[in-house]
Formats: sequence, C-alpha cells, structure tokens
Amino acid sequence: MVEFNLNGEAVTARDDHPHLLAALREELGIVSAKDGCSPSGQCGCCTVLMGGKARISCQTPMDKVAGADIVTLEGIDGAEVERMAEAFAACGALQCGFCTPGIVVRTKALIDKNGAELTRDQASRHLGAHLCRCTGYIKILDAVEALAQGDVPVAVRPGGIGASGTKYEGRELSVGRRDFIDDMTVTGMLHGALRLTDHARADVLSIDPSAALALPGVRAVFGADSIPAARRVGIIHKDWPVMIPVGGRTAYLGDVLAVVVADSRQAARAAAELVAVEYDVHEPMVDPVRVIHQAEPAVWELDGNVLSTSTYARGDVDAALAASAHTITETFQTQRVEHAFLEPESTLAVPTMAAGTHAPLDADAPGQADVPASLHVYSGGQGIWDDRNDIAAMLGVEVDRITTELVSNGGAFGGKEDMSNQAHTALAAWLTGRPVKITLSREESLLMHPKRHPIRMEYAAGCDADGALTAVRVRMIGDSGPYASVGMKVLERAAGHATGPYVVPNVDVEAIAARTNNAVCGAFRGFGANQAQFAMEGVIDRLAEQVGISGWEMRSRNVVTPGVTWGPGQVLDDGCLGARACLDAVRPAYDAAVAAGNAVGMGLGLKNSGLGNGFKEVAKAVLRFRDDGMVEVRHCWTEMGQGVHTVVQQVVIEELGLDAERIRVLVDSSRELGAGQTTGSRGTLMGAGSVKAACEAARADGCKVGVDYEGEYRVDWTNSLGEIAAAKEAGAAIENPIIHSTFGYAAQVVVMDGETGEIERVIAAHDVGRAVNPMLCEGQIEGAVHMGLGYALSEGFPCDESGFPVNTTLRSLDIIRPKDMPPVEVILVESPQPDSPYGIKGVGEIGLVPTAGAVAAAIRAQTGEWHTELPIHNVANRERATAWT
Repeated sequence: MVEFNLNGEAVTARDDHPHLLAALREELGIVSAKDGCSPSGQCGCCTVLMGGKARISCQTPMDKVAGADIVTLEGIDGAEVERMAEAFAACGALQCGFCTPGIVVRTKALIDKNGAELTRDQASRHLGAHLCRCTGYIKILDAVEALAQGDVPVAVRPGGIGASGTKYEGRELSVGRRDFIDDMTVTGMLHGALRLTDHARADVLSIDPSAALALPGVRAVFGADSIPAARRVGIIHKDWPVMIPVGGRTAYLGDVLAVVVADSRQAARAAAELVAVEYDVHEPMVDPVRVIHQAEPAVWELDGNVLSTSTYARGDVDAALAASAHTITETFQTQRVEHAFLEPESTLAVPTMAAGTHAPLDADAPGQADVPASLHVYSGGQGIWDDRNDIAAMLGVEVDRITTELVSNGGAFGGKEDMSNQAHTALAAWLTGRPVKITLSREESLLMHPKRHPIRMEYAAGCDADGALTAVRVRMIGDSGPYASVGMKVLERAAGHATGPYVVPNVDVEAIAARTNNAVCGAFRGFGANQAQFAMEGVIDRLAEQVGISGWEMRSRNVVTPGVTWGPGQVLDDGCLGARACLDAVRPAYDAAVAAGNAVGMGLGLKNSGLGNGFKEVAKAVLRFRDDGMVEVRHCWTEMGQGVHTVVQQVVIEELGLDAERIRVLVDSSRELGAGQTTGSRGTLMGAGSVKAACEAARADGCKVGVDYEGEYRVDWTNSLGEIAAAKEAGAAIENPIIHSTFGYAAQVVVMDGETGEIERVIAAHDVGRAVNPMLCEGQIEGAVHMGLGYALSEGFPCDESGFPVNTTLRSLDIIRPKDMPPVEVILVESPQPDSPYGIKGVGEIGLVPTAGAVAAAIRAQTGEWHTELPIHNVANRERATAWT
C-alpha cells in the first residue's frame, strides 16, 4: 500500500497500480484526470499537481507517490476552478473537452509560478506536453493569457442564430465535471478487454482461453462461437466480423479474437494477453495497385479485391487536351492518417433482467438464469441508431430490447462512425447479465478504427492560352483496407470533387477503392475531398505558371458561378457565390504578402454538406416541455466537439425565445429519429432544419407540457454516380444530375518566410452560409487548419510490409504542437444556401480541404520545388505507395 495526500486528505492506495493515474481513476474515484494514452504520457490529459508542479500521472509510478501532495481539479479552490472554467468557456477554448482538464491544471501551475509575467510564447512551449486535436490551440492560448492577466471575459450564454456564446456544457467540460463513458461506473460493473490478432492475414487454428480463465478475478472469455446471431456488422456492407472464429482468417491487425470479462480492468487486460492462439500465417496483401488485379481475395469470405469503382465523364477529354495551349500530367500521392481523437473508444452496457430471473454469473440469486430482458448501451459512436441495429442483429433480438444513448465523445472526426467495441461490450453484458465496460487502450485504438485513405491520383489537365481550363482526366486508387466501412463512399466523394470548385467542360474520372490487409480506411474529416483537391490545386498552380499568371488569378478565371456545370454534371445554384466571395476576401492579404517578398501559396476548395449521391437523408428531432419548466430536445446527431448540441440550443432560442438554461439536449434511441452517421458536415444543416420544424410544431400547438413535438428535415433529391452511369448505359442519360444539395467553400493563403520556410500565418476565408455561433465557427476553422497543416507537412500512419502500423504512439504521428502552430486569421463569409434552414451550409470538413495545396504552393514559391506527395516534410510518415506501380 502507498500513503499520500490527495486534495488535502491522507489516502492509501494499492501499490500494484501501474501508475498514479490508474490509482486515481480505478481506486480513488478521481475522474477529472483523463486517460488518453497511458502509460506513454504523450497527450497530457492526465496532468495533476504533485508538490505544486504539473505532473503527467500516467508516467508517475506508485513508489514515487509515497508521501507526496497530489492535487487534482477536484481539490482546487472552487472559486479558482470557476474562474478557469469561465475563461475557457468564454474564449471558446474547448471543443470536445477531453483534453481540457489537463490543460487547465497545467495553466494553474504556469500562472502560480509566473503570474502576470506569463507570456503567450512561454505558455505555448509549456503546453507542448498537451495534445488537442480540436482547437488548433489558438483559443486555448487566449484563455491562458486572460487568466494570467486577470482579465477573464464574461462567458455569455448562447442566444439565437448568429450570436456567439459558450458551448453547451462548456464550463463543465473545461474542468472535468461532465463524465465521458470511461468516467462512468454502475453497481456490479465488470470490465472487459479484447484479444487482438497477432498477424494481419492468418488462419486461426485454435484459441485456448484456459490460462486467462485461471487468472483471479476473470469471469468469462467469449469468442465468435458465443455470438447468438449475426457475426458481421457494418455501416453499408455487413462485412466486418465482430470476432474471427477458429477456422476463420484474420484480415488486419485490428481483428478481435476474444473478449475477456473480469472484476477489474487490470485483471481483464492481463488475462487477454494470456489467451493463447495458434495460427497458420499467410503473406499479407498490402499493395492496392497490385491487389486489384489479383484473383486471390485479400479478405476471408469476401470475393474480389475491388470494393468499388466510381466513374463519370463529360465531353471529349482527348480532343480537348490535344487542342489545349498548356497541359500538365502529374501523379499525386496522399498518406494514411490517424484521427488521434483524444478519448479512446469506450462503451458501457447495462442489462436489465426480467422479473423472476437472474444473471448467468449470479448463481446464488433467486429465480432462473436467463438472458436479459433489455440492454442499455452508452455509446460514443457517431451513429447510435446504427449501433443499436447492429447490436440487436448480433444478439438476435428485436431492436426495441436495445436502447443506445449517446455520451458526447472526446473527439471523432469520422473515426467513430464504425463500431469499435460496442458489439463486444454488448455481447459481454448480454451473456453475463452484468454491466460491462470496455475501454480501448491507445494502442488498441490505433490498430482498430479506420483511418484516412491514402490515394494515388494520376491527373492530366489542360487550359487555353488565357488560363481557362479545358479538360481534366483523373485516375485514382485508394487503399480501403479489408472491410468496407464507408470506403466506397470516400472514393466516390473524391471522384465527385476531383475538379475542385472550377469550371471544366471536359471531364473523365475513375476512382477505385481496393481491399487490402493494411489498416481499415473510412471516414475522416474531408472524406476524399481533401485528397482530390490537394492534387487539383497542384494542377491549377502548375498551369498558372505555364500561363504566366498568379495562383489567385488562375483560380479567379476558373471559379464556379451560378448556372455553370460542375464536376459530374451538376448545375450549381446561387450557393456557389461563396466561392468567389472567399477568393475576393483573401486577395488583399495575398497581394500584400507577395509584395512584401514572402513565399505565398493559396488554395481554394469546396466540400459538400450532406451525404448526397442519391442517399435519402431524413433527420428528425423531438421537442418536449416538462412539468419542471425544462425543455428536452432530442435530435439524431453525435456531439463530438463540433458544437451540434449548441446549434440545437440556439435554434430553440431563436424559434421559441427560451432561455438557454431551460434547454436540455439529449440523443438516445428511445425515439426513432436516426439519420445514420454524423458525417458529411450535415449535423448543423439537418439538425437545425429538424429542430426548427419541431419548434414550429410546438408553437402551433401552444407548447403543451408532456407532448412530443416532432420535426423533420429531408434531402431526398440527389443522384448517385452509379445511378448516372447506369442511366447513361441504358441510353437515358441524366443530363444535369444533382450530386449534393449544398456545398461550403473556402480559400486559404499560407504566408511563409522566404528565407527560413517557416509559416508565419494562415488567412482562412470560409463560406459557411450562416454562422450559427461565430465564435464556435471560428474555432472549428482554426482546428481544421491545424489538422490541415499536419496533413500537409508531417502527419501519417503508414503500414509496413506485414500490414503492421509503423506508428504505435501519439508522438510518432507527428501532430503539430502549440509552439509550432502559426496564427490563423479567420474570415467568416456568409453567402446563404438557397432553401436551407437559415441559409446554413457546413463548416466541419471544408476547413482543411484547401490547406495542403496552399502549403505546397508556398513551398514551391520558397524553394522552387513542386511536391506531389504528402506529408511534405516528414518522409517517414509517407505511404509505402511511392513504390506502387
């Protein structure tokens, strides 16, 4: 046992904890210190005070804690905690909030030491111990400065549409007072851990759990044979095995072989390592260019290695290129990228037993052992109705026996669309009849969830003597890994956005998604648009040089306008006026930087809002007035830091004039509201539309207590690329298909020191249609630019020849830290989308679409080199695909 002082009181903790963080969270009930990466100490989420100094608790062994004074946010003076919460909320210095409590503790240590002498530069260097994936650090440093100077702004509650205000639950999140799933406990709860495969492609000959079952505290080990019904899940195709059975074959390093259930997390993890597996190992199929031509399937029980092919063509590309005054052919390669959300995936499943029955593990309880009557699953996934449906199918029960409830997660960016451990947790709770929680380690998270697609893109393009584009031909191959996820949609989106926000009269595009044994790839902020537009922006800049005009001018001569035909054939409406508005907004900064002798690059991008491509999108919301004066608003979108709960709150304020304090926002499957995944920058657009409709229904009925007022917003008029191709094949071509209902636009200028190559600042003009909450909207853009700079310069998640990820820690991902993040000047452009609620477009993804192209152009201006492969600086994080042929 170890004795020390915790928050002013003497405590005793077991000495067998792997580190102080485990003792705090697992034994002493302290949850403000978050576990984002233990025991590597690379995220800073677990920061505490030890002897008055900031300390990473997952790097602090228990023998170093004896006799020490440990202080967490729970033990800091209440008035001081409120002041810090106020500052972070008022400055918009948080989004998902998972990293924020650790940053707040570090802030206290810095101010206690330096007081008003603390500079922004000092703070940025000391915050290098902390990773924030959401904010880009800019507003965090604003909050730290305000606290150091004793000039804390007043946190203003949000008002109606267009008003800046604090994030929903912002104060509570800032100081660790709102639980994430791993912070939650229930009576009788057990812990689960997963046994993952050791090989990317291997036949499983045997699984022996005997050593695991012999470990004290272990209650059960479940394999694929324990699954009552459906053994595969998936968002689009049900091709992802919950577990690989004996006699099956693994397809990547994230495949699960067994679930261990034990009394403690430590016991479950130790036991999972003891599950013995015998394999017959096969050579992984890891080269997507070769694998699409091979007859042998990369994935067990699935035919073919081509997941999807997306194509479209307009005009005569060959003739147009032949007649062009200038042409360019180039091959571009983007890399696989890890989301690096700070909260590892966590699920809690709580069963309810029917009267007269007891849980199978509780042999001494009265009644007959039976499966539960129902199951309540707390999920951080991006589509809780999809989670519910797949869990019910796996258990072989009706969906009304399963309730899923969102616990707003600690970041996602697309990486929590596919289920990770939800099915395993639900299965363990169902079979034991006891509550079970499973939280992935950082290493497991890196292995399991899908990444950003690496895509090889061959472009041929031309323009006339004045720079007007004449033709673009594109051939893409993307590595989707073994399971579908949404890979076919990512490549379809990349194909649709292949020509960027430009008028191109002749187009020929093909995009193939390949199945391999590398890490699964799926949704990630940008969803194919950023890969394609990195290439297209490179094409624009190369042609501009041939014509002898600036990058800004080249874009100006080709930018879309209302009535033109774009990409796959869609005629654009007045919503596209935002593209020109963004270009014009950055021109003064662009011209001034060039005149000052800086190395300057710019990028222009568009990104759809909504799924489009023929998908029938229906979003619903329910408004309910309670007896206590509160108003519950249920909607169907996952809050993951982007602020959709705040949007919903502001719509209710706008429509009904209610005070923000009266509004409670909920997401659970108790009502049938599901619109699929929170993806495609559509949460604000469709969430606002459905909640607005619910408010209108309530107002028309007098806002009665106890009534569910339902609202709906739908987009059901788009066409898919497959539908277009089929119609053309049948001789009934769809002349001007509608691929997407809405687009957002953005122009970014990267200003670089001409001598050192250091990025001095980024100017980001973004057309959001209508900024529901300008402060939070700015924060979204700043965070997206941060992510876009990392994408351009340093980040990557390559796999080796065995399909094993090269990077196994957060640090190795090479995410930009605070001291290296340049200032970002955000210009909000509001060019409304016709017929959308309040003119809203979307902002979640467009923020990083132009960034990589702008960075590459600035480097060209500084060094004279063209770059075709990402990341530009950190070669070690590039895809193996440089060798693809």
